[in-house]
Amino acid sequence: MDEKIIHHKFDVIVIGAGGAGLRAAIEASRAGVSVAMICKSMLGKAHTVMAEGGAAAALANKDPRDSWQTHFRDTMKGGKYLGDWRMAQIHAQQAPDRIRELEQWGAVFDRTPKGLSSQRNFGGHTYPRLAHIGDATGLELIRTLQQKGIHEGMEIFMEYTVRRIFKTDGKVSGCFAYDRNDGSLHVFKGKSIILATGGITRCWEVCSGSWEYSGEGHALAYWAGAEMGDMEFVQFHPTGMIWPPSVKGILVTEGVRGEGGMLTNSEGKRFMFDYIPEMYRDEFADTEKEALEWVDEVVSGKLATRRRPPELLTRDVVAKAINSERDAGRASEHGGAYLDISWRDEDEVKKKLPGMYHQFMELAAVDITKQPMEVGPTAHYVMGGVKVDPFNQESSVPGLFAAGEVATGLHGANRLGGNSLSDLIVFGKIAGEAAADYSKEQQDYSEIDQLEIDEVVNETLEPLSRQGGENPASVVNDLRVMMQNKAGIIRTGDLLQEAMADLDLLTERSKSTSPGGGRVYNPGWHQALEIGAMIDVSRMCTIAALRREESRGAHTRDDFPETDHEHWGNINSVIWMDDNGEMKIDFASYPRIPKELRSLLDSEDLHEEE
Repeated sequence: MDEKIIHHKFDVIVIGAGGAGLRAAIEASRAGVSVAMICKSMLGKAHTVMAEGGAAAALANKDPRDSWQTHFRDTMKGGKYLGDWRMAQIHAQQAPDRIRELEQWGAVFDRTPKGLSSQRNFGGHTYPRLAHIGDATGLELIRTLQQKGIHEGMEIFMEYTVRRIFKTDGKVSGCFAYDRNDGSLHVFKGKSIILATGGITRCWEVCSGSWEYSGEGHALAYWAGAEMGDMEFVQFHPTGMIWPPSVKGILVTEGVRGEGGMLTNSEGKRFMFDYIPEMYRDEFADTEKEALEWVDEVVSGKLATRRRPPELLTRDVVAKAINSERDAGRASEHGGAYLDISWRDEDEVKKKLPGMYHQFMELAAVDITKQPMEVGPTAHYVMGGVKVDPFNQESSVPGLFAAGEVATGLHGANRLGGNSLSDLIVFGKIAGEAAADYSKEQQDYSEIDQLEIDEVVNETLEPLSRQGGENPASVVNDLRVMMQNKAGIIRTGDLLQEAMADLDLLTERSKSTSPGGGRVYNPGWHQALEIGAMIDVSRMCTIAALRREESRGAHTRDDFPETDHEHWGNINSVIWMDDNGEMKIDFASYPRIPKELRSLLDSEDLHEEE
């Protein structure tokens, strides 16, 4: 092969530069190993900056009744008891220290009158638990981690796309990437790799995800032989912008509802009172009077003694309620629901939700201090991903670690708002420490098979030589529309079967796309290369959704509307690629929850035999 390849060598390679990747790189660097951070975008543009509402941690600053035990309970209950209880425990116990650590590193959180980090209410959390910076928490988290990270000695490779993870003798030995600017080719030798690539939501037409969220990290792990889990569980955030069409899907933070925002339908009815599930009946107000009394207490700074408003139910419940109102003919003007915070003091809204105020004013010409917002469900987060050891974040492939949204386990069938940001810093730290330890144990760098390097170079350059094929953007667009319509928020067996057939057709179409042009600044080439990952990730979601014949959390089957505890109550899907390159699926269970932790949960919801 006469292509010029640039070679690099690092102990730990971190793929992704969001909250999980930065926190992992900081921890690995502090352990004294050499660290490369490879990111698809510019440093500081990770999807983490789009997280608005806050980071969940039981600091008990706003309500002294909070504790890690209650946070653990809320996380398990919100995930419909499908999460890995070990990860939920670690997360709940360690999140407060990670938030305090960020403060020590310079994060400027909003403050209570006593000078403590302020915390706000969010769906599914018993107490106000989200440490926040207005409605730009993710931006401050990334700013703080970057400021800390750049002094730790890591080397950063911006605007690179990783195309393959190499293995030698069954263990990670490095990866191949190309520079998105000039098309140069790079081989990174590494003793360990940490995947921190985020999510997959660009596989759906209406999504809140940034352009990077094409699922390549999930695909890299799958292609490398790692086990994937829970891919049927894709969260549709209930409140994305729906008008004008150019901004459809952009997130409207749950912080609006945490500050007292009310959801109403076209008839002016506050409809969430009609959708409170039995398992939450004791925790949420069933009258508007009690819900308003709760808001009065919160706004005045008192401890909330009333039951929470139903707008603060978990995201799966609220998203499906908005869908149901639309199907019943009670949608807002453009097919969603109205979200109203205008009853709050104008200055308070601008102070607590400055991003939302400017977002609606500039993008939709709506003044949220005077008018309701129009919102609807948007693909937001995948609970599924790389199956990892809960104590060190290592995948089933030795030397391959994963943290953040690309990993599965913590969130079960549905993630609670705010748990994502604390997930990043808790498990990013653990992954960085474990990968550094693993790398120190390796005697030397493994050799990478030259034939495998040649193969991935050919695969990467091959689209540039195609002539007369269709634009890769049209294939990607058709994939996203298809997934929205057939594997979206409400699913049926027939539609999922159609989706599987459509994915086969899209695979064939993807093989002949023609991006045109050369290697330098060619977005068509990048997109032609992304399609394979998007299709494989979409296939994982579809096959897992087809096999799970029940409705649970973020997975809703219209043909199996009930939650089937007897057959599906404690099993999680596992997907892998067999020796013939075929996608396989089976099911497995996490270890039984120990008695002392089970006592923290609602026994009637667990559906376990004693």
